[in-house]
Amino acid sequence: MTVRVRGIYATALTAFLEDVVQASPPICRRFEGSFPVAPARATVEATADRQGVGVHGAPERVEMITERLRSLASDTLAWETRLPRDAVYAGEVVETLGSGALVACEPDADGPPAGDRTGFLPYSKTTRHVETGETLRVQVDEPRPPWTDDRPVLGTTLRIQGTLASLARGGTARSDGPELADIVPAEPPEGWALDWGTGAEEADLDALGEVTELLGDRARALEEAVVDAPEPDEVAPHRYWAGVATRWVWFGRESRFALDDHRRGVTATMPGHHRTKAGSRAASDAVDFVERVCEGSATDTFPFDAVATQFGPETGATLTIGHGKPDGRRIELGTGEVVDRDSDGNVRLRRELSAGGTYDALDVEIQAGDVAVTKFQEGRWWYPTVYRGEDGTRRGTYVNVCTPVEIFPDEVRYVDLHVDVIKHADGTVERVDDDELDAAVEAGLLRPALAERAREVAAAVATAL
Repeated sequence: MTVRVRGIYATALTAFLEDVVQASPPICRRFEGSFPVAPARATVEATADRQGVGVHGAPERVEMITERLRSLASDTLAWETRLPRDAVYAGEVVETLGSGALVACEPDADGPPAGDRTGFLPYSKTTRHVETGETLRVQVDEPRPPWTDDRPVLGTTLRIQGTLASLARGGTARSDGPELADIVPAEPPEGWALDWGTGAEEADLDALGEVTELLGDRARALEEAVVDAPEPDEVAPHRYWAGVATRWVWFGRESRFALDDHRRGVTATMPGHHRTKAGSRAASDAVDFVERVCEGSATDTFPFDAVATQFGPETGATLTIGHGKPDGRRIELGTGEVVDRDSDGNVRLRRELSAGGTYDALDVEIQAGDVAVTKFQEGRWWYPTVYRGEDGTRRGTYVNVCTPVEIFPDEVRYVDLHVDVIKHADGTVERVDDDELDAAVEAGLLRPALAERAREVAAAVATAL
């Protein structure tokens, strides 16, 4: 039940998880010991936006790791992907773009949005030109988390991805490889080329043989799934092979501070280490520098003012509201101007609105000249938005209940917890969308404990208003 960990959360997760293998040199130095160079039954990798991690591998191991990660804090959320890594499909081209084509891999269904069933096939990953309406067999090379706008990247060469090695159907084996490669006591299936990873140099003969056998078993399973399967034009869109289990785990603010605690047990860790690193690449590099130079001098309070002053947002900057949904999607509620920021983690955002439609739940028409002023506070489980007319008349207040707010240089992030509180222009206070919160719990999207916290927050806000 081994796991390989990579990315900005690697130290904390190595301390938190069990049976870690293939640790990087910095991790080995930090833990003052060695880790086995053995095949990994699962991998945990930080997402490109540093928001969370992807967990990929054997279903039982992925499930175990995901549940372990969910225990970090109440705002750790997890979703199963619709297009998992290595999955093979009969796809239908639904649109051609300048650099590639959008390919529908699964039919429309209730549940996640239609975009989740569509992948992106770069022209560089296919040997022929494709047109809208054409069908072809594709494989998911790079899955994507549901909170991003990017679609999974597809390819047309069948592969079995691994960390110590990978297999490609019809490919050519690399001439270089680990020193023991020539005497590995196992061979890949006929027609598959073995490509050794960089970590294979550190593996012993038994490990190299085991990984070759594991990859070979998966390659044979894939072959069996596609060899006598219907042609793509007969069944597209359709899944031929399920690939490996893929889960996406979203770390909220409390999750990141819990990870700080695990990391602190291993090495010097500034308050808000993971919270700061998640903001930007520059912030991540700065954290590494501070901890190396000022080891042991950090306080126990997250330095929001210092982080925001160094990396943003500053007054006058633009800030996007990244509204996460319990099903894993992310919606941009708009972008506004930061009109005020203080050292306690409070940020006021002003947005000018266009006429048309109504304010959600307030049942008031949006008019030309209306302005929305939203006040965010780092770490708070709710935030208010006050809507005013061009003449300054208050048109209503909407208080969104959510996971603890994080204010990054370019975006505010949280996950909406459905239940909200509104205050009408006449002073009437109303609590809304409890039914949607109940439905999310019933669907397994939110845990009961998190839902109960949302209800408590909503009740407290309603009383205060």
